[in-house]
Formats: sequence, C-alpha cells, structure tokens
Amino acid sequence: MFFRFFYIALMILTTSGFAQPKYKYHYTGSDGQRVYLPLGKISFADQVAHFRIGYPKPISIFRDSSQALYQPDYKGYNSPDFISLGCKGSIILKFTDNGFMNMKGYDLIVFEVGPSRERSLVEVSTDGRKWYTAGITEGGTSKLDFDDRQIDPNLIFYYVRIRDVKDECTGKSAGADIDAVAAINSVLKLTVNADVLFDVAEHKLKSSAKETLDSLAKAINVVGEATILIEGHTDSDGEEEYNMKLSENRCISVRRKLQKLLSNEGTYHFEIKPHGEFNPRVENNSEENKQINRRVEIMVLPPKDYFESIPDN
Repeated sequence: MFFRFFYIALMILTTSGFAQPKYKYHYTGSDGQRVYLPLGKISFADQVAHFRIGYPKPISIFRDSSQALYQPDYKGYNSPDFISLGCKGSIILKFTDNGFMNMKGYDLIVFEVGPSRERSLVEVSTDGRKWYTAGITEGGTSKLDFDDRQIDPNLIFYYVRIRDVKDECTGKSAGADIDAVAAINSVLKLTVNADVLFDVAEHKLKSSAKETLDSLAKAINVVGEATILIEGHTDSDGEEEYNMKLSENRCISVRRKLQKLLSNEGTYHFEIKPHGEFNPRVENNSEENKQINRRVEIMVLPPKDYFESIPDN
C-alpha cells in the first residue's frame, strides 16, 4: 500500500516533463519586474482550495479563481487573465508539486496586476488549517521574506491565503487582482519507507528498489539544477551508534544510485544527513510505528550558488 501511494505521488510530480532550460527560470510581472525562481515552473500555486468573493464584487469576467494559478499571463486590464478578490475578499491556493520554506532571501512572490497597486495580507499554512502571517504585499510584483515575520525555518508550507485589505473598492475589478503566486524558496520533499529500499539491518539496495529509485530520479529531473539532501532514519532497535552508522550507509547507497541515474540529466549537488534514531515521526512503541520511522527522506532544494548570490544582511 505504501509503495503504491508513493509511486502515484511521484507520477504526479513527473507530469511536467523533463528538466527545464535555465533561462526558463525567469518570469516577468505586469510591472516589468523580472523574477528568478530557482526550481522553475513547478514553483507556482496550481490548485484553488477556497475562494470567497468580497463586496463590492468585481464584474463576472474577473471572478474566475483559476486565473490565479500557474505562470503569470497578464495581457492587459480588459483581458480576464487574473482573479479580482472583491473588497475584503480572499483566496486560498495550494501547491501540489512542491512546498516552500523560510530560507535565505525572499521566500514567496505575489503577481498582482491591474491599473491600481492594491495591497493584500498574505498568510501561509502547512495543512490549510493553522495559518502564519507572511506579510503585506504592496501591490504589483511583491516579494515576501519570511524572516521578517520570524517564521519557523523547519516548516514546509503548501498553502497560501491572500486577503484584500480594502485599498480600492470601486471599479469593475474591485479588490486586489491576482495573476499568479509562486514559491521562490521552493522545495520538493520525497519520503520512502526504508523497507522498500533495504532488507532489515542492511544498507545495500534491494533489487526490487529499482522501480522506486527510477521514479525518484524522474521526480527530481523535473528540476534541472538543485541541491539534493538525503536524510536517513532508523527505529530505536539496536545501539544508537549502530543506528547512526546504518542510516549514514543507507544515505550513501541512495546517493550513489541517484547520482548514477541523474548523471546526464541536470546539475545536482548531493548532500547526506544521517539521523539514526534521533528524529522519529512517531513513538517507537509498536512494530507499525517503527516501520514508519524507518525511512529515507529526500529534499530537493534551490542550488547552492543561488543562495551564495544573495547578499548577507
């Protein structure tokens, strides 16, 4: 059951095709501001979770909430290429191909369009229930740095809520006009149960792991340039030192295989981080829970040279 779910999730991630040429990582807002997104086209919100139109309402052609999805495509004020929220309206967008985190530099960007620069309140969530304030956009192409709000850098977010703050409540497109929302510090997190890859107490990959690893490589290959962090976890059976070494060796095995599979596909920098038994998902108080804790997690992160290009504060 786990492998079937995992494989389906990876197939969803790979529908975008192969690695993107680097020049396609740049996107331009309606105000001419050019933006670099390290992980490219997967960085955009791609699902509407909820839309509440405000009052006064925009005219009907500007009420299509799906216009806030994917890449910015604003052509002009009379073309319905954006969603108008209405006065004090709100929209919740979901990222299904990726998540985003508080890392160095700006973390999120909102492409607001139209003749007026209309502010909005932006909140983010890991699960669509608990929300964290990310900041106020100033209209136009607006970037947000989560450090300004002291957002936990260990959380991975998948939801964005945008609320109009009632700057402009007249005209045919009342409220903030949203063309697209993108993660700048975008990440992919892929998790595999260790039992799928390894026999008990072993670090040599099982022959049956090939299909899973091929799917992993295809998911990563959607991004042409990235840092790939491989983290290994065990349950609490055995000595701490033994478990740490086991998780390290398993990380190395996965790294070697992925390096081979991706050697001709893109530019990737690999890192490993063994945790042993010290970062369990659940308590190690049953065989079922121990199986959950035995896992390999792969984080696909923006490339190191991107972060190195950002000036220190």
